[in-house]
Amino acid sequence: MNMTIGKLNNLVAKLDHRCISSILKQALMTTMVSKVHLSTIPPKPVIPSKKPFKVDLVGGKRYSWCTCGHSKKQPFCDGTHKTKAQGLSPLRFVPEKDTTVWLCGCKYTNNRPYCDGTHKQDFIISAPLHEPS
Repeated sequence: MNMTIGKLNNLVAKLDHRCISSILKQALMTTMVSKVHLSTIPPKPVIPSKKPFKVDLVGGKRYSWCTCGHSKKQPFCDGTHKTKAQGLSPLRFVPEKDTTVWLCGCKYTNNRPYCDGTHKQDFIISAPLHEPS
């Protein structure tokens, strides 16, 4: 009977170990999933200007409007998002004809890439301007 109790204790110890391992693995996976989920949220753009940019566009030419606010060639993209705002990419567009437009400088327009007056709202007015480094 001692041998049976010894085997039974051994089995219980193994089951406890497996149960604890399973619980730890579950907790670790939940933590990893949470981290992955949080890292997929794209960064918010910085505000390079609180006024729009008046730009003469050429019909048929492709433009890349900066969406991150870090470009030193505002309002257009210079590729800085690749290091300073991963998760954001430029908005590419081609105007149908030659035209003069106002492109958004605050990056929060609801009519991208064109200015819709969002820069006049309190959250933009009170926000700090981004100074390129």
